[in-house]
Amino acid sequence: MNQEKISKFIKEIRLKNNLTQEQFANIYNVTYQAVSKWETGKNIPDISILKKICNDYNKDINDLLDNNIKKNKKIFIIFSIAIFIIICLTIIVILKNNTNTFEFKPLKTTCNDFNLYGTIAYNKNKTSIHISNISYCGEKNTTKYKEIDCTLYEDKDISKNKISTYKLNNVTLEEFLKKVEFNIEHYSKTCSMYKENGMHLEIEAEDSSGEISIYKIPLELSDC
Repeated sequence: MNQEKISKFIKEIRLKNNLTQEQFANIYNVTYQAVSKWETGKNIPDISILKKICNDYNKDINDLLDNNIKKNKKIFIIFSIAIFIIICLTIIVILKNNTNTFEFKPLKTTCNDFNLYGTIAYNKNKTSIHISNISYCGEKNTTKYKEIDCTLYEDKDISKNKISTYKLNNVTLEEFLKKVEFNIEHYSKTCSMYKENGMHLEIEAEDSSGEISIYKIPLELSDC
């Protein structure tokens, strides 16, 4: 976000509407100190508050975004491609002594709220799976969860079979996803079985009150 543009925008609309910092703060349930920091560029509002401010004063929030988002997206794509190449080379090294020829297919998600990078190496007898670099691109979530676990499932008809689970305590969703990684070598199921049945990741996050949030991430595999 363009921090300077946001601070200027907030100060201008407040003055234009003859509001003190305290009056403006009361509208959005924050302190006047927070408004002061917004206007001086020392801080910026949460995205949810910024959206509400823009809606209230007929401002397109996209006008407050600069080109850094596009640049960051390009960097992420380049980084992801590099990670994918490294993963493929790593799997090749792991399997180099195997007499059977392995083929590689990218594994990706069809869910709009998550990005990940993965690959499957397979032959007619077995499959190796690697999944990492998972990120959440939905609305910002800063909740500190008591426990989060991420489970890789194989879908079969109306049932699901657990392949592997990763679990951490006392972390935010963002902190958790940075550490999640699955490396399943010499798994007995073959690629053709995955094509028929499919796979998905399921994240369960329990907060301090015991409430559980569940995220399901379907995984897409190219033809085997």
